[in-house]
Amino acid sequence: MPKKRVTSQDVADLAGVSRTTVSLVLNDVKGFKITEQTRQRVRHAAEKLGYIPNATAQALATRRAKAIGLVMTRSPHHIASDPFLPQILSGLLEVVKGHQFRLLIESVEPEHQDREYLELVRAKHIDGMILLTPRIDDTALRRLEEIDTFTVVMGKLADSNLYSVDVDNQLAARKATQYLIDIGHTRIACISNAPASFSSAHERVLGYKDALVASGIAPEDEMIRYADFDPQSGFDRMKSLFTSGREFTAVFVASDNVAMGAKAALREAGLRIPDDISIMGFDDIPWAQYSDPPLTTVRLPARELASRACLLLLDLMRGSDPVDKNLVLDTELVVRKSCRKL
Repeated sequence: MPKKRVTSQDVADLAGVSRTTVSLVLNDVKGFKITEQTRQRVRHAAEKLGYIPNATAQALATRRAKAIGLVMTRSPHHIASDPFLPQILSGLLEVVKGHQFRLLIESVEPEHQDREYLELVRAKHIDGMILLTPRIDDTALRRLEEIDTFTVVMGKLADSNLYSVDVDNQLAARKATQYLIDIGHTRIACISNAPASFSSAHERVLGYKDALVASGIAPEDEMIRYADFDPQSGFDRMKSLFTSGREFTAVFVASDNVAMGAKAALREAGLRIPDDISIMGFDDIPWAQYSDPPLTTVRLPARELASRACLLLLDLMRGSDPVDKNLVLDTELVVRKSCRKL
C-alpha cells in the first residue's frame, strides 16, 4: 500500500492547534500573536511527521510564490543553440537554491512582450524577474517600470529606471578591435552578435567603430553585418561579406557562437585562420579554447553576471536599497591563436 501523504491537519492534530496556526507558523507569516512555545510545538510536530508544505498553499499564505522568473526575449530556436545560456543558468540556480527559491524560465518573443511580462506579474507566478538580453525597442519594459514589481535587467537600457547588471559592451568591443589594430590590421570587418534592436549588439558595434575612429580609420557600413545569435547567421553574414567585394584581413565577431558559423564559412571558402583572415570573438564560451585554432576572444563573467543579478533581485525583494543600481562587471581580452600579426 502507498504511504499516506502527511497533511497540515495531521500536524495540527499532533501539535494540538488549528490548521490555520500550522500555516501561519510554518510559513513564518508576520503580524499574528502566537507564543514561541506554540511555534516550537508546531515545528516539532511537522518535523516528526516529515511534513512537506504544499507550494501552492505556501504562496497563498505568504502571498509569495517563492519563485524567480528568468525571462528571455528570444525565440526557442535561439535559446536552444546558445552555449552561453548554461553558464547563466548555473549562476542563477546556485543562488536561488541557496535561498530556497525556484527558477521559472520563460521565453517571450517580440510580438508578445507587452502581454506576457504583465501576465507573469499579475498571475503571481513569480515574486520578481530577471530579464535577459533586452531590446532597445521593447516598450513593454517601460511599462514594468510603472507597476509594482521587482525587476533586474541582465543588460543595459538607456534612460531606464530598472536595476541592471551588465558589462561595458562598448568598451570591451573597442578593446577587442583595438587589439586587431595593434597587431597591424586596418581592414577589419564586423559581425554583430544579434540584430541591431538588441542593446548589446548596438553597443558592441559602437565599440568597434570607436576603435577604428580613434586610430584614424573610417568605419564603413558595408563592412558591418548584423547576425542573429546562432552559428547559421554567422555563416550567412560571413558569406555576405565575401560577396560585398570589400577586402579585409580581420573580422571582429561579437559572439563566439556566431563566430563558429563565421569560421565555417571561411573554411568553405578555402581561407585559413589566421593565415588568411584573423578572427576575434566575444563571450569566451566553453568551446572557444578548444576550437581550431583556439579563439582569441573577450571573456564575459557569465556565471557572475547571473549570480549578481539574482542577488540584486533578492535584495530588492527583501526591501533593501542596493547602492549600485546599475552594476558593471569587468571583461578580459583572452589572446589565443586565431589572430595573426601583420
